[in-house]
Amino acid sequence: MVHETYTIAVDFDGTIVEDEYPRIGKPMLFAFDTMKKLQEKGHRLILWTYRNGKALDDAVRFCEKNGITFYAVNKSFPEEEFDPKYSRKINADLFIDDRNVGGLKSWGEIHQILIGEEKPAGSEYKKRKKGWFSF
Repeated sequence: MVHETYTIAVDFDGTIVEDEYPRIGKPMLFAFDTMKKLQEKGHRLILWTYRNGKALDDAVRFCEKNGITFYAVNKSFPEEEFDPKYSRKINADLFIDDRNVGGLKSWGEIHQILIGEEKPAGSEYKKRKKGWFSF
């Protein structure tokens, strides 16, 4: 259970929504509920995605329509100026991304780990088969 607040970078395609890039996929089960709860608890959420231009604008608007306004988008803080000469690495305490080693945990598991409350109803974890990169 998390008791302090964090800056959390969250990927979009394959994480918040099913990966349908450049289109916007269906929302992942409990993604928006969990992100709203994280914000209620004082955590700062950064949208951290490969998207840019219109595709990025569409993703940001989609999240806003679903109740999430990010602290920053593809940068560590709102005032940061992106300079393409330097790394676009985000300064965050935690990263939620479908490219994690072992894959993306369910948003129900993420909710329980970061918020410390019971998983949202209906978010039961489905055991995955073990593979080369599954833990």
